[in-house]
Amino acid sequence: MAPSKNEKKSPPLRSDARRNRDLLLAAARDLFAEQGLNVPLDEIAKRAGVGNATLYRRFPTRGDLVEAVFHEDLKAVMASGEEARLAQDAWGALTAYLEGVCALLARDRGVGDLMTTGIRGVPTLDAIHAHNHATVSELMRRAAEAGELRTDVVPEDLLFALSALGTSLPAVEAIRPGSWRRPLALLLDGFRSTAQRPLPERPLTPTETDRVYRQMGGEPPES
Repeated sequence: MAPSKNEKKSPPLRSDARRNRDLLLAAARDLFAEQGLNVPLDEIAKRAGVGNATLYRRFPTRGDLVEAVFHEDLKAVMASGEEARLAQDAWGALTAYLEGVCALLARDRGVGDLMTTGIRGVPTLDAIHAHNHATVSELMRRAAEAGELRTDVVPEDLLFALSALGTSLPAVEAIRPGSWRRPLALLLDGFRSTAQRPLPERPLTPTETDRVYRQMGGEPPES
């Protein structure tokens, strides 16, 4: 569909502006990976070698910068979720999908912060959280029907346990690469039907789980 007369196309960036944007994205990616998403924006501008005004002109909010840095990574996670949903072996697909997600979290602290906490103003992140929940829900349902998953668990049980594990993955990977696969395997074994024992407490609801993620991301708890 052709754009209307009232719509304005964004003018192409000048070469110096494009260079500054690329420098900011590279610096942000490195610092997010090293220190997580709460790294001071001033530090990103300093590493990029540009002024703070340039950073805020290109990326008015932290969410804008995070979206630009991680858009492709998050799209890749969604693609792997689509592939997992097509697999015949639901439990095997669930395990492989979560191993792939954890591998990404282990090598990039910024991605780990994105996937295991909440941050507002990142459209692709909102999409991946919904897509991830749908993928895990579908695979868990099919695995339960096949008799491989215990019947008293919900997606929030697994997602919450994974978010808790996910916060430690970069540190584990730094000490001994790949060793995070052991605690992940132990965690997933607890969800197998052969491990079924009565569970204390009820599971978190989706709303409660979202509130936990946002509090982990630094937002104050809701009253």
